[in-house]
Amino acid sequence: MAKDNKIHMPGAFGGLMRYDEEFNSRFIITPGQVIVFLVAILLIVLGMKLFFPIVQ
Repeated sequence: MAKDNKIHMPGAFGGLMRYDEEFNSRFIITPGQVIVFLVAILLIVLGMKLFFPIVQ
């Protein structure tokens, strides 16, 4: 019942779509999951630089 009470902004978007109403995804990623994923990539890259240094 709460979904029926959405407030819509005036038509000043120039024809842009509102994706929250048009598209439902199977994959929903929270901001916390994005941060954890980025930290994991950072640790993998730093670990590779530490254990496999480039010799010049």
